[in-house]
Amino acid sequence: MARVFLLRHGETEWSANGRHTGRTDIPLTERGRKLAEAAAPTLAALRPGAGPPARVVTSPRARARVTAELAGLEPDAVDPRLAEWDYGDYEGLTTPQIRETVPAWTVWTHPCPGGESAEQVGERADAVLADARAVLPDGDVVLVGHGHFSRVLIARWLGMPAAGGVHVAMDAAAWAVLGDERGVPRLDAVNLRIP
Repeated sequence: MARVFLLRHGETEWSANGRHTGRTDIPLTERGRKLAEAAAPTLAALRPGAGPPARVVTSPRARARVTAELAGLEPDAVDPRLAEWDYGDYEGLTTPQIRETVPAWTVWTHPCPGGESAEQVGERADAVLADARAVLPDGDVVLVGHGHFSRVLIARWLGMPAAGGVHVAMDAAAWAVLGDERGVPRLDAVNLRIP
């Protein structure tokens, strides 16, 4: 059975500093570029002997497109639905900064003024996953995107609400693998990276 492979982009200055990075297009750090390059052998180990994926899709953000390139992937499409969560007024802020005015704030439980709600992000994820499922009869699908959005993709694949992504880690340039067991969605692997 073919599977869906999720790759989070490599490290950026903002991701390293914990700043919410949705719309802002921050380049990869040198470490981020190295992590992206290391994603290639990780994927090869996850798909031993397999040919090219049936479909590779990236977010429109340069950090995702460059990660795909450095990982040796040839994208078939750029899909704006794979963009990171829109943090609205919280773009560029850290969680501690946001909590100065909204105690106990998390992206999973509170709104992002001027941005997206968890439910809206979940709807986007559902559309991306529906397209991926349609391709699976032809082979594996690779989606190259972002941390929070990948975590929502995992939650929605498993039938959880979008906020269920809080239970999943997705480090820079890490892989997650979405599988299936006799028609039941399954999480085969998460947050994988060659050290």
